[in-house]
Amino acid sequence: MNQGPTAIDAPELELSIVIPVYNEEGNIETLHRELTEALEAIGREYEVIAINDGSQDRSYERLNAVQAGDRRWHIIHFRRNFGQTAAMAAGFDAARGEIVVTMDADLQNDPRDIQGLLDKFDDGYDIVSGWRQERKEPFLLRRLPSAIANSLISRSTGIKLHDYGCTLKAYHFDVAKGVQLYGELHRFIPALARQMGVRVAEAPVKDRARRWGSSKYGISRTFKVVLDLIVVVFILSYFNRPLYVFGAAGFLVGGLGALLGAYLTVFKLLTENKIGDRPLLQLAALLMVLGVQFVSTGIVADMIMRTYHESQHKPIYFIRERRRAENDSESAELEEA
Repeated sequence: MNQGPTAIDAPELELSIVIPVYNEEGNIETLHRELTEALEAIGREYEVIAINDGSQDRSYERLNAVQAGDRRWHIIHFRRNFGQTAAMAAGFDAARGEIVVTMDADLQNDPRDIQGLLDKFDDGYDIVSGWRQERKEPFLLRRLPSAIANSLISRSTGIKLHDYGCTLKAYHFDVAKGVQLYGELHRFIPALARQMGVRVAEAPVKDRARRWGSSKYGISRTFKVVLDLIVVVFILSYFNRPLYVFGAAGFLVGGLGALLGAYLTVFKLLTENKIGDRPLLQLAALLMVLGVQFVSTGIVADMIMRTYHESQHKPIYFIRERRRAENDSESAELEEA
């Protein structure tokens, strides 16, 4: 799948593994050993990109030690903790593999499940998402909120996945390079990539209990997911046409205000009662002013989006592949020239 007008550099390897790391000193050596065994069994040329997201333990030293002994590992150390989304973005920027696989460093993802993702990926999909089986987290605090969130995200975005929260996923090179990440949107990558016309599949993976350290996720994440979902839905539906949503709201609010104003006008003409001190008149004026403001905001947002696309040469379409018949005579002339 190729992007539109702005070309993306071609991949140099077969496989890139992107791993955000935050305070995982006790898992790094085991992760290296298990991941090396799994990837060597797969038999593809690979690299591992570990992003140290401002860890405050000895993850810095442990990662450097692994990299010193295995040149296939590349380490990126952040100056401070920027969050998992930033770590993912840094890994995607540095990745050189045709397939980019993301996974956690806490060993709850089994590296041997990467083979199952690749098998599914070879069927022609652009994203293969892990679907954790027999999850080990508490039901009320983790699994139930996760199930509700997955259902809500699937219905809202149109990309139906059973497990958006599973970090173990495989992405085509173009998807990893083409998606723009910020905030806490890493869990929504399959949904954000929908505008590229991606083909998404799921593959069952194991969910192992954490061996060392503590989870970085809490119940507060649920509220962040809801807020991020609102942003994602807006991006998917109105990113290139913000005037549609603001204009529709403006016409609705302003139209209601105009109807109230017309009602009050007819009421005064027929009854000769005063309407200047009626709260309904103030509401009508407020709604019409809000309507004008909504439409104006939509126009400004539309102009901003045009500037965004034109100044940075952002594409408004994505190409999966190109096929073109060549003229043999013309090819021969070009070769001779």
